[in-house]
Amino acid sequence: MSFKHIVSRDNPVFKQLKKFADNARERRSEGKTLLDGVHLIESYMATFGAPDVAGIELIIIPEGKSSVEATGLIQSLVDVSTVMLPTLMFAELTPVANATGILALVKIPQLPIPQNPSFVLMLEDIQDPGNIGSMLRTAAASGVEVAYLSTSCTDAWSPKALRGGQGAQFVLPIVERADLIAELQNFQGCSYATTMVGESLYAQDLSQPTAFVIGNEGAGLRNQTIAAATKRITIPMAETSLGSVESLNAGAATAVCLFERMRQISLR
Repeated sequence: MSFKHIVSRDNPVFKQLKKFADNARERRSEGKTLLDGVHLIESYMATFGAPDVAGIELIIIPEGKSSVEATGLIQSLVDVSTVMLPTLMFAELTPVANATGILALVKIPQLPIPQNPSFVLMLEDIQDPGNIGSMLRTAAASGVEVAYLSTSCTDAWSPKALRGGQGAQFVLPIVERADLIAELQNFQGCSYATTMVGESLYAQDLSQPTAFVIGNEGAGLRNQTIAAATKRITIPMAETSLGSVESLNAGAATAVCLFERMRQISLR
């Protein structure tokens, strides 16, 4: 296998890769991102086909020995342009402390947005990329048809968010920079704003078209967004002799709500 060896941070290829790793605006304007690790790259290929079809534009590997899994994947991608970086430069592109041994520069897929979806997740001002990735992963696993992310949400296609999603972004249609108020007004079903005070989640009939709205990890939902939803709901929590936890984190609340809907649908 032939590859280009890059050793300078001033190399234009490395500088462009660094922008894709760090800059949401660059990823958005170019429609490209970095996939970190064997699992994500294989998931991308399994969803979109062979490398020439999938939109894998470049493979990036570090100097030195790669894992058995990474080596096998590299050998299967011999027709894709490959660059090798010094270990420290490679580490600047990966979102994890322990580098996995392979990165891929890919085109961000554009999945079709369903018309009149019956199961929707709306996220407002979620700031942590790992959180948003895991929430999208939960959404994909529970059958959500489309996820709307507000303008202030972190980028769903950052390397950290992609690692959190573990392939969810490849199968779940995502609308970023969405106007949640407009989406709530247009949604043809019942929308539920998760709040500290409201009706119990478990008292709702979720068998109808359903949208859940989840807010910022600390501040929750904005008042205007809550007002635009059909109902305010809360997730009941246990009381103990020593008191109770104030609230669930955004990721846990998302999982509880989405899988309660999935449970109710399975009982129909």
